[in-house]
Amino acid sequence: MRERIRNREIREPENEIEKRNKTFDQILGFLHIFFIGFMVLLIIYLFFIQVIDVGKYRARARSQRVGRIFSMRGDIFDRNGIKLATDKVYSDVYAHPADYDSSPEELAKLLAPILKMPKDTLLQKLKKPGPVITIKKDIDRATAQKIAKLHLREISLGKKNTREYPQGTLAAHVLGYYNFDADIANGVEYTAKDRLEHVINTVKYQKTRDGKIIYDFTTDPVATTTNPKGENITLTIDAAIQHVCEKEIEKMVTEKQAERGTVIVMNPKNGEILAYAVYPTFDPNNYKKATPQQLKNWTLTDVFPPGSTFKTITIASAMDLGKINEHSTILDTGKTTIGKWEIKNYDYDVHPYPGNISLEYLFEHSSNIGSINVAKMMTPSEFYGVLKKFGLGTKTGIDLPGESSGLLPYWTHWDQGIHATMAYGYGTSVTAIQMISAVQALANNGVRITPHIIKYSQEEYDNKIKYTQVVQPETAQSVTRLLSASVNNGRSVIKMDKYNVAAKTGTSRKPKEGGAGYTPYTYTSTIGYLPASDPQVLIYVMVDSAKVGAIWGNTVAGPVFHEVSTQVARIMNLKPDKVAPAKKN
Repeated sequence: MRERIRNREIREPENEIEKRNKTFDQILGFLHIFFIGFMVLLIIYLFFIQVIDVGKYRARARSQRVGRIFSMRGDIFDRNGIKLATDKVYSDVYAHPADYDSSPEELAKLLAPILKMPKDTLLQKLKKPGPVITIKKDIDRATAQKIAKLHLREISLGKKNTREYPQGTLAAHVLGYYNFDADIANGVEYTAKDRLEHVINTVKYQKTRDGKIIYDFTTDPVATTTNPKGENITLTIDAAIQHVCEKEIEKMVTEKQAERGTVIVMNPKNGEILAYAVYPTFDPNNYKKATPQQLKNWTLTDVFPPGSTFKTITIASAMDLGKINEHSTILDTGKTTIGKWEIKNYDYDVHPYPGNISLEYLFEHSSNIGSINVAKMMTPSEFYGVLKKFGLGTKTGIDLPGESSGLLPYWTHWDQGIHATMAYGYGTSVTAIQMISAVQALANNGVRITPHIIKYSQEEYDNKIKYTQVVQPETAQSVTRLLSASVNNGRSVIKMDKYNVAAKTGTSRKPKEGGAGYTPYTYTSTIGYLPASDPQVLIYVMVDSAKVGAIWGNTVAGPVFHEVSTQVARIMNLKPDKVAPAKKN
């Protein structure tokens, strides 16, 4: 019995060991199958990568090594090819202490004469701790080339663009400015950004980890050393006319201690702006030092009552609607009352009751009452409809940023006061570019053209520039004759010896910023075109808040208009249209 129990006890541990061994063999077999399957899948995966999809992964690897050649913005030129804006490439010099093959003393001895730095100063920089040391910024191309020829592994050069304006402040508000670091722009630099940065053939290359170009049979060595440029832009601006305008407006603003002023010169036949002077101005090379007031192109953003220059629009509107004609007479009582407001002519004390006046007299004496009586012949709906055609209350579409729509109340909101004051330039508020755009239609046989500052290809011109028939050609020609006769009959400073000038002066009170009431200051302006028989140039002058001397459109803006028109006629070689009276024997 005891022997039987002992044998059973021996067999039981043996069975347990067999079971454990069997389980282990099963697990080991499973792992063998798993690892064999994994290896098969891995081989298949590697086969796909290295054989079937090799092109895909080569392209991905190449893309990680691909760089682009440092590109530059296109240049900006005036209409005669004078360069107004360009890119200049500078380099920053860096040292990498971890890669020093030469001692700081040896490097300082080599680089000091090239960088034109004291050797001791350079040595102190080279000994500074850190992975990268900035040695000098904004070195020119010639200096960078001298350093590159040294082939110093521990010295690297970082290229960067700087936008430069060779003519200084000339046309600053047209050009604007560009900041490469922040990608901030204004003026044409903003509106033409896509064209200025558009590089047709972008040169790509492969590079090593430290930025060196990998040359192979497909690499163009010339292309990799030439910085591609964006598209050049040509403006409609004439630098000579621009200079005259800037000089004259600055002189008048300074003389009259005014707040600001502008002169805009346009070709009325195609909407091209020949000059766009805004004062105060700034130097786009140092635009960061300019004040917000200097940087702002207020002629696009700020609105003001146009004053008597608007009477040209009132008369043209009534004439085109058939309410009056070139030979009509209008009753001028010298003053009138609208609601509780009394309105007078500016020369009421001299001409208290002019009576029935011609339209020529209306323009010459700038009759407020005559203009009101003309406006009353039109319903608010009729008058409003023509004003919208002239572009009032709407952006002109000029290719400069920040334009305002101006203020033109809808005709259903007009009361007697708005209807009356609209006649002589107080019921609406305009921007300077809106005002010259409206009068441009009168100088172009009634057709208003989108004002523009950039020269376009024919295809671009057809897409961007709009033509609007505002009034009939006969209406525009009649108003032109009336304006020209009024200038020739009077003693205005804007009269010229060799040219008939169709022009109108204006003076309007400056509203308070809150909108309630007026300040003690005025806007003085003159707008006109010449030769009146075949208008080639349209000029608008506006001076804000003159404080010294007689302050009228004729005495402040008028002299600027006369000088600019004289110089422009000479620069453009305009053909005189005024016949000198024959001399008596």
